[in-house]
Amino acid sequence: MTEITQNTKYKKLIESIDFLYGNARQNVASAVNIQMLNAYWSIGRNIVEFEQEGKQKATYGKQLLENLSKDLNLKYGKGFSRSNLHYMRLFYIKYPICETLSHKLTWSHYFELLKLEDDLARTFYQKQSELENWTVRELKRQKKTGLYHRLASKDKRKLLELSKKGHIIQSEKDLIKDPYIFEFLGLTENNQYSENDLEKAIINNLQSFLLELGKGFAFIGRQQRITLNNRHYYVDLVFYHIKLKCYVLIDLKIGEVVHEHIGQMKLYLGYYEKEINDNTDNKPIGIILSQEKDDIMVEYAMLNDTSKLIVSKYQLYLPKIEELKLKVQEIIDN
Repeated sequence: MTEITQNTKYKKLIESIDFLYGNARQNVASAVNIQMLNAYWSIGRNIVEFEQEGKQKATYGKQLLENLSKDLNLKYGKGFSRSNLHYMRLFYIKYPICETLSHKLTWSHYFELLKLEDDLARTFYQKQSELENWTVRELKRQKKTGLYHRLASKDKRKLLELSKKGHIIQSEKDLIKDPYIFEFLGLTENNQYSENDLEKAIINNLQSFLLELGKGFAFIGRQQRITLNNRHYYVDLVFYHIKLKCYVLIDLKIGEVVHEHIGQMKLYLGYYEKEINDNTDNKPIGIILSQEKDDIMVEYAMLNDTSKLIVSKYQLYLPKIEELKLKVQEIIDN
């Protein structure tokens, strides 16, 4: 028996069966998901058509869902709460063409998306869930941190692009989020912590940090040493962005960023461009993350500068979505 299990052909047989079985299970799960999405969409359509035909919505629409919930749960056991039926109905209203449904997403994804009243925001989170293969948990977090409004608060054109295509990173400008949200670190503004504490917390929560940064980042290391004239400098965090084909250097600052921090990051970028880059790498990108920043000081410090340097704020708590919405509304009004 031992001889068989050590046989190379036998190992290949195991691998091929594993591949075929895994593929089959995945295809079955995908087929079930498609059938369930189509079923929920059709149930929603039937409810809406019943309401419209008999003009029942205005008179006892709520009672209709309550009665349906009671009768269907008696028949099928569970799955037809009034809340679920409400969202099935909304599913059809917001996605009236069944063929436009994404089979990459589950009903749980759509359930979260349908909670969004803003059609543009909903479309963005749908596109982004597809692009980055978000789990439902990741989708919930990005909604909660107001990702759409943080990205859209740059200009009106960006607002429309996000709703149509999602957030596609094509240059260093697309990496900008202001602020970045690090509520997952477990640190608070009231407690004293050092830059080293902040860095350690990020390393301990690297997966969440990468999700906040966005798609395409590969972690290289922390406290990466640079030696010049027998003097050592250390870059807090170094990543490589696969899409942009460049190193991304991140410096973490407690309090307000000052012009010396910008000069230091320029030194790091120059070193990486001359000493670390190979012929296939693009110019490195530097990101300084601080609790506070003076936009005018940053503007003057970066005037006529050609380096790819970003200065953004971070916060350790969830933003107030209403404040982010107001920023976006200001852009639209202007």
